[in-house]
Amino acid sequence: MSITQQHALDTYRAQHLGEIPPPAPGTYDRQTTRELRGRLEFRAVLTGRPARGRLRRALGRLVRPRPRSAC
Repeated sequence: MSITQQHALDTYRAQHLGEIPPPAPGTYDRQTTRELRGRLEFRAVLTGRPARGRLRRALGRLVRPRPRSAC
């Protein structure tokens, strides 16, 4: 059974039971991925490993701000 078929079945069941239908597949994928990445970066910092990605860039901007261009 595909994801789409499972979602259709779950929606049908929810409708007949008077419940709220489930969200469509993939609705919260980006949010979940960002939260997982943030949690992993936070754990890395707590264990003493260097931060990577967005967290490292944000911390780097606080420590040494970029000079602004005159243009």
